[in-house]
Amino acid sequence: MKTNILFLIVGVFFAHNNAFSQHQLSAKEAVFIALENNYQIQIAEKQKEISEKNNKWSEAGLFPTVTLSVAQNNGIQDNTNNPFTFTPGIILSQSIAPALNLNWNLFSGFAVKISKQRLQQLEEQSGANSMAVIETTTQDVLKAYYTADLQKVRRDLFQSVLQISSERMRYYELKEKYSTSTSLELLQFKNQYLTDSTNFLMQDISYENSIRNLAVLMNDTTLIKEGYLLTDKIDLQINEMNFDEAKNEMVDNNQNLKNQYINLELQKTNTAFRRSFLYPVLSFQGGLSPNWSNIREIKNNTFDAETNTITYYGNLNIQYTLFNNWKNKRAIEVSKIQEEIAQLNVESMQKTLESTLENMIDLYKVRSQLVEISQENMVYAQKSFELAEKRFKIGSINSIDLMTIQNNYENTMIQHYENLFNKMETYLEIYKMTGKIGLVVE
Repeated sequence: MKTNILFLIVGVFFAHNNAFSQHQLSAKEAVFIALENNYQIQIAEKQKEISEKNNKWSEAGLFPTVTLSVAQNNGIQDNTNNPFTFTPGIILSQSIAPALNLNWNLFSGFAVKISKQRLQQLEEQSGANSMAVIETTTQDVLKAYYTADLQKVRRDLFQSVLQISSERMRYYELKEKYSTSTSLELLQFKNQYLTDSTNFLMQDISYENSIRNLAVLMNDTTLIKEGYLLTDKIDLQINEMNFDEAKNEMVDNNQNLKNQYINLELQKTNTAFRRSFLYPVLSFQGGLSPNWSNIREIKNNTFDAETNTITYYGNLNIQYTLFNNWKNKRAIEVSKIQEEIAQLNVESMQKTLESTLENMIDLYKVRSQLVEISQENMVYAQKSFELAEKRFKIGSINSIDLMTIQNNYENTMIQHYENLFNKMETYLEIYKMTGKIGLVVE
């Protein structure tokens, strides 16, 4: 809405705001941009990728390890003062001894199977953590988006009121100029104009800050540089929700609760892993080691010989810990206690979420009623303001009464849109708790 006001700074703000809206941005698009650019989501996805790569039987220890080593050995033996030797003189020994070794853990109390199960659970945990970050980001972006729209609605309201105050003040300046108005009325309208100008400027700053907050969550600097027009309004029609279904879906789909279940399963797996140390360990070692050697006398060259040998081996080893100060037993007992703690955390979170959801549902119902009340109140306030302006023009009410009714109109409008935002905020929280926050932008 364009306006012609007296202060140049206000005109600059109007010109800036008219040039700001260049590209349209819906709430759904804002969420998609944030999900694509958000650093925490990128980190969570990388962590998930690591877990996927680690979830292999080879990482769990199913397959044998094969190593290749090569040793080049050199030695000098001085036998000049040793009469009991077949190789007198100073002997140089040189050899090359490569070795190929295989080590295979055949049985270790089912530790390999348990380790693979743990890797699978860690992958699921990484996916759950990634989903939790996505849900939180979605909720934060939607709240920031509708906060920006709320601030824009308030700014437009203050702009509209400022235009009325500007026109009224200029009208009474003309009336005073021709001696048809009292100075008191003009001073009151000037005071109201300055108040409205201040409100508009402060609200414009609030709106700009809300856009910056949205841009930070989206990690998109073009939102500030080029500007966007927010197309989804805060007074959009919200789908009705079934509160009984919401309670059931919360238990099945809440991401934080799912993470606690995964933690419990991980702890159970850890108990089984600790128990595997009570079993004997059976392993196989095999390999071959060729050796090429050269032995010669350094000074007189009276002796020079070469050898070539190959050694093959294959060994079965069994190892069983008879006693280690009950360390394994204590580890199992501690793991069981941690398992009980994890179970208590699950039950505690479920109770807390159920109570929180009940409160949110009650709060949503109350805020829905407040929206209906403020909607009707806004209609009456607008009619009262329009009627007050007409009566003021014919002299039925004075300027003080008019300002009082105008302020009441502003406050009623502001309260109505704040009620709409509060209802939306509670709606988003309920949908996040039930694991359906993504449906809000579909």
